[in-house]
Amino acid sequence: MFGAKSASQGNFNSGLKVKKKKKHSPLALFVILLVTAAVILLVRHFHIKNFHVIEPDLLYTSGQPRGMDYTRLLYRYHIGAIVNIRSASEHREKNWYNEEVTWVRNNGVKYFELPIDRSMNRANYFPDQATQKEFLKIMADKTNLPVLLHGSSGRKRVSMLTAVWAVRTQGYTAAKAIELVQIIKERPVTEAERNFVASLAK
Repeated sequence: MFGAKSASQGNFNSGLKVKKKKKHSPLALFVILLVTAAVILLVRHFHIKNFHVIEPDLLYTSGQPRGMDYTRLLYRYHIGAIVNIRSASEHREKNWYNEEVTWVRNNGVKYFELPIDRSMNRANYFPDQATQKEFLKIMADKTNLPVLLHGSSGRKRVSMLTAVWAVRTQGYTAAKAIELVQIIKERPVTEAERNFVASLAK
């Protein structure tokens, strides 16, 4: 009895197959890492910093474009002109300025510079009357459209100049323009910003 039981137990065990874990070859792991890196780079290349569609085919805003961002702006959004509001002191920070100027020249895109100072006390990021007038003039010229308005981060200075255009030419109320500012900034609107926008509606 015991012998028979042992025999059947042995037959049962012999029928089991132990599954071995498959090991990835070094080449397979390299390919996986390569594909992952490519996906990450592709996402970065086609993710424009703080990009917002303010009005399709009229105005887009963003932070500083880099690399393949420009290609996307041209072929997906058909940008006709870029308005750069970064100050001259910011041009020396990195090589972004040379990259941008070279790209617009090579692709027939118009380029305007309306520098708004990024001061340490944060008091000068509101566009003065001359800057406001020039930006509205650029937007009024249909041959420039659509326009990309960009700064460094694409938040404070960009949101203020966008509010000027929205209130002065698109019929935005101060309340609606403040909502737009908050969307662009992705941060609460300050009292100084509320006062600036309110002054535009007067």
